[in-house]
Amino acid sequence: MRHSVAIGLFLLTALVSPWADATAQTAAEWPNKPVRVIVNYPPGGSTDNATRPFTDRLPTALGQQFVIENKGGASGAVGVETGTKAAPDGYTFFVTPVSALTILPNARPTPYDPFKDMVPVTHFTDSTLVVAVHPSVPVTTLPELIAHAKKNPGKVSFGSSGLGTLTQMICEGINLSGGIDMLHVPYRGGAESLADFLAGVTQVFSEGNVLPHVKAGKAKLLAVVDSQRHPDFPNVPMLREIYPELTILNWFAMFAPAGTPDPIVRKLSAAMNKIALMPEVNTHLLKFALRAHAGTPEELTVMLRKDFDLYGKMVRDLKIRMD
Repeated sequence: MRHSVAIGLFLLTALVSPWADATAQTAAEWPNKPVRVIVNYPPGGSTDNATRPFTDRLPTALGQQFVIENKGGASGAVGVETGTKAAPDGYTFFVTPVSALTILPNARPTPYDPFKDMVPVTHFTDSTLVVAVHPSVPVTTLPELIAHAKKNPGKVSFGSSGLGTLTQMICEGINLSGGIDMLHVPYRGGAESLADFLAGVTQVFSEGNVLPHVKAGKAKLLAVVDSQRHPDFPNVPMLREIYPELTILNWFAMFAPAGTPDPIVRKLSAAMNKIALMPEVNTHLLKFALRAHAGTPEELTVMLRKDFDLYGKMVRDLKIRMD
C-alpha cells in the first residue's frame, strides 16, 4: 500500500513539476512582445487619463511596449467583453472604472460575469467626481441648484458618461434626494459629455475632467464626490456632507482574462504599484482629479464584491433599468 502511494505521489510530482517550472519560466520571460491594454472608454475621458501615465512607464519597468486600445461603447461593457474574451496568455489586459463591473450587471444582463470571467490585477487609481454647473446657470451652491430646478421644471439637464455609470448615479441620486427631475443625456464617454457641457448643451456635469475648466472659469463647482474634500477647492463641500445617503466613490482597476497565469498577473501588479508610488505620476493625475493607488489582487477582489453589493442596492433604490 505504501509502495502504491509513493508511486502515485511520484507520478503526481512528475506531472505537476514541469507545469510549475513552465509557469515560472513564462513569468520570468514575460513580456517578450508588446502587451495590449484595452481601455473601455474613448480617449480624453477619466479612464483613459488614469491609464496612460502607467502604460507610458511600464515599458521602462518591464521592457516591452504597452499599447492602449480604446474600445468604448455600451457604458464600458464593450471593452470589458473584449478583454474577457481575449486569450489568457498575458498579452491582453483591460482597464475599467467601477461602474462597468458593479452597476451594469445589476441594471441589465451583461456578456460577462465580473466574478468568473476575469482576474483582478490591481486597483491603480481613484477619481474625484463632482457636481458642476455651466456658468449660465444662476446658482453657486447645490441647494440653490435644487431650488432652481424646481422653479424651472424640464429646463435643467445633465450629461453622463453613459447609462449605468457613476456619473449618472450621482445626478439621479440628487434627483431623488432633492425632489427634482433633471433630464439625463447619456454619452459614449466623459470627453464627449464634457464638450457638450462646456458648450452649454447640458447644464450639470459630474465627471472630474471638468476641474481644469472650473479653474478657468468655464464651470462652477458645487460639490465634490469623494471621501475627502479636494485640496484645490477646500471650501467646496463633499456631496455626502449635503446628502449623506449619496456615498459614491469611483475607482479604476486593471483585470486580465480568466486563466491568465497568476505569476504574470502578480508581476504586472507589482510593476503598477511601483509606478503608483512615483510622485510625478500623482502630480500629473491630480490635474485630472485622479490619484494613484497601490494594492494587491486580493484587495481588489474584496472591493469588487463590496461595491457590487453596494451599487446593486442603489440601482434598485433608484429604479435604474437598462433592459
